[in-house]
Amino acid sequence: MTLRPIRVIADDYALSPGVSDGILDLARAGRLSGTGAMVPSPRWKADAVRLLDTPDGFATGLHLTLTGALSPLGPMPSLCPGGRFPTLSRWLALSHAGLLSSGAAKAELAAEIGRQLDAFEDAMGRAPHFVDGHQHLHLLPGIRPLLLDAITRRYAPGTVWLRDCAEPAGRILHRGVTVGKALFIAALARGLAAQAAARAIPTNRGFAGIYGFIGDFPALMARFLDGSPAGGVIMVHPARRDTELASLDPVVGARLAEMDYLAGPTWPDALSHAGIFLG
Repeated sequence: MTLRPIRVIADDYALSPGVSDGILDLARAGRLSGTGAMVPSPRWKADAVRLLDTPDGFATGLHLTLTGALSPLGPMPSLCPGGRFPTLSRWLALSHAGLLSSGAAKAELAAEIGRQLDAFEDAMGRAPHFVDGHQHLHLLPGIRPLLLDAITRRYAPGTVWLRDCAEPAGRILHRGVTVGKALFIAALARGLAAQAAARAIPTNRGFAGIYGFIGDFPALMARFLDGSPAGGVIMVHPARRDTELASLDPVVGARLAEMDYLAGPTWPDALSHAGIFLG
């Protein structure tokens, strides 16, 4: 059997102690391909140092964060008047109404994207290996072009890849996991690969990992692995138990279940059975 490489990327590094601890444990055990960091977290600078001790080849990127119980790294008076990021539904409304593409909103977004890239580079001493978005906001009109511009301006062609959440509808239907949500996110991603390619920004070739954060995670992961193409990405959200996570994010139980599976004995066997290795 010819094995095909995929990337299994853990989101939300630095969100809480248990998230960072779990991801680092999995990285050192060779159970993940990489992680995306939430640099607006007050934990980021300390947790960034710990990433320097991960194995060679472990990818560390920017998980662009514009939602959740965190604050922007600088003033965003028109978009974040209370000093906290808007909800996902608010971003969707603003984006699809065309209210992020000009004026103060555009300037504030561009500045925050720059600040988050700066924060990653300052802590890690280099550019991110990749960029993606918390709750996939990097896909949205108004945010997408500013991120593409920032990557093009700051980094040499081909050196930083961008997560593309597009998937063929047939693959999503065959997988049969949270189909409506997966189709919606794939539709949001339409055109991103072509726009990135025009700027010499690499992207992944497939995307999986979307589910409702309920259910039998080993069985769900088997579906994600089935049919994932070479060069694809599967996102995961593992965490160790801690006392802070529930105050920062509503997803707790699913993170613990993912951690148990990815750290357990059957995960390497599942990869092998699917004809996959971690790239």
